[in-house]
Amino acid sequence: MTNLTAWFWDRLALKYSKGTIANQAAYQKKLEITQDFLKPDMNVLEIGCGTGSTAIIHAPYVKHIRATDVSSNMLKIASEKVQTGNIDNITFEHCGISDLQVPDQSLDVVLALNILHLLGNRTEVIAKVEKMLKPGGVFVSSTVCMGEGMGFAKIIAPIGRVFGLVLKIFSTRQLRDEMLSVGFSIEHDWQPEGGKSVFIVARKTEG
Repeated sequence: MTNLTAWFWDRLALKYSKGTIANQAAYQKKLEITQDFLKPDMNVLEIGCGTGSTAIIHAPYVKHIRATDVSSNMLKIASEKVQTGNIDNITFEHCGISDLQVPDQSLDVVLALNILHLLGNRTEVIAKVEKMLKPGGVFVSSTVCMGEGMGFAKIIAPIGRVFGLVLKIFSTRQLRDEMLSVGFSIEHDWQPEGGKSVFIVARKTEG
């Protein structure tokens, strides 16, 4: 992502942190599904963690979470939340996915929530995540697939282009196929009724 993109999210950080989740029931279901795959000895990476809310919720269920984001202001808010909550197993890092260095087969879980549709190199990122994961590791993603309808895209795409956001148009089937093509199997696939986001838990094949 560009410096302009980081600037955009920096400007949005405070307002974002005070906002409410539009579909709280869907968010809670995604949390519950994710936690079914978490274990106390796991090392987790979250790409695009924002203000850290989801990482904080999952922290009690794993060994450690490395949470990254391109926005320093988002991470500042996230760090304040962790300090207030006395949470000691989350490490925040100011980093984009392209610059992220992770040894191959070193992670148990990678989270990419509301981020893949903002990336111009989505297929490369999916392949990079597959390499990061241990055999049997899981990739949890929630992604806006605008290929099923252009209403949402028509509103935000012009704004996104101004700030360097990619907002790629692709379908849920295309996203699934991209995951399958690099060696993932789909363990869970759910799309809230009437929503554009698809929630996928994909597992790296073993052996």
